[in-house]
Amino acid sequence: MAADPAIPTIDMAPLRIGSEAEKREVAHRIDAACRNTGFFLVTGHGVSADLITKARQRAIDFFALPLDDKMKVQRPASKISRGYNWVGDRSIAYSMGQVTPPDIQEAFGFGQDRPDLAARVDPVSAQMYAPNIWPRQPAAFRETLTSYYDAMQDLATRVLRAMALALGVNENYFDDKFDRQASVCRIIRYPAVKEQPLPGQLRAGTHSDYGIMTFVRGDDTPGGLQVKHRSGEWIDLHIPAGDFACNIGDLMMRWSNDRWVSTLHRVAVPPPDAAPQDRISLVFFTNPNPDATIKCIDQCVAPGDMAKYPPVTVSEHYLGKLMRAGHSKVDAKAADALTQ
Repeated sequence: MAADPAIPTIDMAPLRIGSEAEKREVAHRIDAACRNTGFFLVTGHGVSADLITKARQRAIDFFALPLDDKMKVQRPASKISRGYNWVGDRSIAYSMGQVTPPDIQEAFGFGQDRPDLAARVDPVSAQMYAPNIWPRQPAAFRETLTSYYDAMQDLATRVLRAMALALGVNENYFDDKFDRQASVCRIIRYPAVKEQPLPGQLRAGTHSDYGIMTFVRGDDTPGGLQVKHRSGEWIDLHIPAGDFACNIGDLMMRWSNDRWVSTLHRVAVPPPDAAPQDRISLVFFTNPNPDATIKCIDQCVAPGDMAKYPPVTVSEHYLGKLMRAGHSKVDAKAADALTQ
């Protein structure tokens, strides 16, 4: 494996407290990273370290509950990103058309608490405003994770404005596409791997993200996040404590007409000689309004060229990928027994 020389660290503090020139320098660095690997590390983000720690602990507390309790808030039959996904419930590589065994992970997903927004859009888009499914325990679970969601949404808004500058449009270009945004937060536990995985089985299969961009705060353990470089190498991505990794999703690649890349990544299985241990990850998927149309930005089309992608609504693209990833039908109790 390569170390990770292609993944730069970008200080986002100037987006909160810097001059216009400093903000444009951040935008320039984001543009360079997104043209190269589509991944960068985020420091100076302004999200409270205490809040990150509390959110991670709430995740640990929830996943420590008995399976029967977690299944009381299992994800809907529609497989939208709400509620609990048990170990074996998803194979994310299916979103790329790849047939693989189920991923070795369990997760809990939620969006903003605004189900009233569903009445303002078409029935397909309304699925992305599905009501959240909150457990009664652990204590302060909903309160802490809602605060975390709000903090990540604020960070995403600042980064989007820098991205607009990087793409040559007004910094407020994206504002009206996110005023009813449908971003999703997922807390994920990758259980300690104590049995030989099935052939081709990973903690998260090879995929690109579906939306605009993703922020990840994950434990730096063996069996972590890996990024596929354009050279074909898989790079181990080590996220420093307190920072985030950020990557571009499919919809931003379409918006930028392939100027920015939606890069393949995965979560590996630990090597056989690694001590078995859980890995906790906090993931924030930044999504626009579900009925927004993603159409190539004019400034991203060179004179004489054409847009590479036809217009598509957020919900058409996102839900199609999501449903393919949620194909698995593994029994929850049987899968749970394999990871104890």
